[in-house]
Amino acid sequence: MDDSREMALEEIFGNYVSWKLDEVTWIISFMNGSEYIYLLEGEEKALLLDTGYGIGHLRNLVERLTRKPVIVANTHYHPDHSAGNAEWEEVLLSPGWPVDAPSLEGGRYPRDPSAWVYPDYRKTVVHDGDVIELGGRSIRVLEALPAHCNSSLFFVDEGHKMLFSGDEFESSQTLVYDNSCNPDAPYHVEKRIANLRSNAVRLREIAGEGWFVLPNHNGTPISRAYLDGYVALCDAIYAGTAQIEDKLNHRYIEMDPKAPELCRVRFGTCSIFIKKAEVLKVYGTKK
Repeated sequence: MDDSREMALEEIFGNYVSWKLDEVTWIISFMNGSEYIYLLEGEEKALLLDTGYGIGHLRNLVERLTRKPVIVANTHYHPDHSAGNAEWEEVLLSPGWPVDAPSLEGGRYPRDPSAWVYPDYRKTVVHDGDVIELGGRSIRVLEALPAHCNSSLFFVDEGHKMLFSGDEFESSQTLVYDNSCNPDAPYHVEKRIANLRSNAVRLREIAGEGWFVLPNHNGTPISRAYLDGYVALCDAIYAGTAQIEDKLNHRYIEMDPKAPELCRVRFGTCSIFIKKAEVLKVYGTKK
């Protein structure tokens, strides 16, 4: 990779900025401030949620922020969340990670894999209900039903009233088209919309008053009310009252090769990106 391209990549994907949400929770942003990684400290250990694109030296920053041993986990197995995994010896993953592996392992790394420290890092699967103990701070793992992707995990911090939602729920939109790069990955639009709704219902039953949702893109933390918004959006798709917009109004999504097939479906404060031909299969089917 030539030096000028490496520098350009690092300016976008490896220029990390960090700040504290509270005394034991760090937000690390990159990609021009539009994406987030989280570092949660307990009394004995710390938990890093996601590793970004693998550009720059995230581990150096993390080890400046905390001196505690760091456990690493992925919210899901997409390249902007797990391409930096090889800076660590072990990463905790969803059981669905092999389905989304082609999105990450098909040559889409921005950085030359020869630069990785641990190219054969251990992939340890965690399951629904598992608890990660940090010492005085417990983080519960929930498996997400496939909506945004096939490998999402939610992380619940009841002590701090924080719910880490990955890319399944954001303030602006959620991607609900297949982006696994796996031709054998299952995709059924009715199931995806139903899963998106079920995930929102499950999370809002956990996140009560005073809780915040912490997504990985487009603003953090956000109100738990967005979970209500996604339930309403799914219902509006079935009812045929959601607004279908051909103009995407999103710089990065418009660069996706699938962009000509996509639309934005909006209701209230929430929206999804999805293939228009797919959403029309379920639009207005339930009154």
